[in-house]
Amino acid sequence: MAALVVRPSGPLEGSVTVSGAKNSVLKLLAATVLAPGRYRLHNVPDIADVAWMSDLLVAMGMQTSRPSPGELVVDAPDELVPEAPYELVEKMRASIVVLGPLLARFGRARVSLPGGDDFGSRPIDMHLEALRTLGASIELAHGFVEARADRLRGARIGLDFPSVGATENAMMAAVLAEGTTVIDNAAREPEIVDLAAFLNRMGAVVRFAGSSTIEIDGVRELHPVEHTLIPDRIETATYLAAVGIAGGEITIAGARPDHMDLLVHKLGQMGMRISPCNEGLWAMAPRRLSAVDVSTLPYPGLATDYKPLLVAMLSVADGVAIVTENIFSGRFRYVDELVRMGADVRTDGHHAIVRGREWLSGAPVRAHDIRAGAAVVLAGLRAQGETTVTDAEHIDRGYERFVEKLRGLGADIERT
Repeated sequence: MAALVVRPSGPLEGSVTVSGAKNSVLKLLAATVLAPGRYRLHNVPDIADVAWMSDLLVAMGMQTSRPSPGELVVDAPDELVPEAPYELVEKMRASIVVLGPLLARFGRARVSLPGGDDFGSRPIDMHLEALRTLGASIELAHGFVEARADRLRGARIGLDFPSVGATENAMMAAVLAEGTTVIDNAAREPEIVDLAAFLNRMGAVVRFAGSSTIEIDGVRELHPVEHTLIPDRIETATYLAAVGIAGGEITIAGARPDHMDLLVHKLGQMGMRISPCNEGLWAMAPRRLSAVDVSTLPYPGLATDYKPLLVAMLSVADGVAIVTENIFSGRFRYVDELVRMGADVRTDGHHAIVRGREWLSGAPVRAHDIRAGAAVVLAGLRAQGETTVTDAEHIDRGYERFVEKLRGLGADIERT
């Protein structure tokens, strides 16, 4: 099992390049199921989740290769095995999005119920109800979702919550459905817009992605394409949090500040200076940051993936802050690890009260999931002594060359 050792560091300085968006590439790979041929993706991160999704495609009969850094080629044959096995799906919740494209192209799909990060219940009811609305018959049996439809038909889908995964599954099913589909209360994330751009390049007709109402005209067939991923806004937020905790001045090359307006505003309230630049984003933390209250909301609100990073920042900020989680009820499990490091954090249901301390204390801690793992690593930058983060393979699921990139900014961190 991997472990990272972190020692107090700062101020950070230099430039770091952000990778392509993890939460986009996994859905684009699922979309390659929709049409046979060769796909070529650029700016693809070299992370465990991409490797697992590639393995899933191979298990269904496709071929993948990485001819050069950042490039991923997918070859989809005319016939696939429309089944996603348990041993692959249980590793990664995002793999449930192969359900919609398999059903749309082959009229049947058998997909294991998903696994992934353990931070609260995230049922797939909305995914299944959206597909039923399009005309699919769905049964849950022996740990699998079994879906069938002779031909999906366009319909009006109303989501109870702007679920990213449910929106993506519905989009990929609807592009080959007969007639027009309208998705109300759709997710608005930049990754949704990236998926729509990919589908439209394939020959789909997807309108208004990025708004709360998406319209899709079904087409008879699609074709393979070449596409460059958007940058990963959560990785960008991680390096912003690093400089916020350790101090200093950095440039994040390739970052898209327009994908994270509210976070940039919130960090500005805390005392950071952030502005767009030719390379991407410039950030400076000239002093110890000030505490501000934080609430997670669906995009364009503050993403729940930002929250562990913000809690780590607030644990060493000046003042007291209330952090409210409005999306996943169980996503405060990493707080115990910060408390082991001397952070003053109390949780009560959906809320956490964080009283900032000037310094934390190095300690052995665990990475419970991707972002929680990154958060305790960053907390170690302002912890006296040595912090050892075990279960670091969680971090590898979402970050490419995490240790090397932080070391390039001057952080004292190593993998053991």
